[in-house]
Amino acid sequence: MFAIMANTKSAIKTIRRISKQTVVNKSRKNRFRKAIKKMNVLLEKKDKNEALKFLPKLNSELMKIAKTGIIKKKNASRNISRITKKINNL
Repeated sequence: MFAIMANTKSAIKTIRRISKQTVVNKSRKNRFRKAIKKMNVLLEKKDKNEALKFLPKLNSELMKIAKTGIIKKKNASRNISRITKKINNL
């Protein structure tokens, strides 16, 4: 990360807090990407039953991540909508 010299105690604490939060956000975003990739693999296999089983879990995962602000809510909704259309077209 950056080598920033904080001038005050509160700035030092803020840097510490931000660095911890960055780790959490990265792991959450990674979970989001993995869930999308897993669904795309199921769609490529044209496995409609498995895709339908995984859809509620994916929906839940995306909304959790949207709730924390890592991705925007409309982004999550758009992803879910597109994936649902793909499943229906199988």
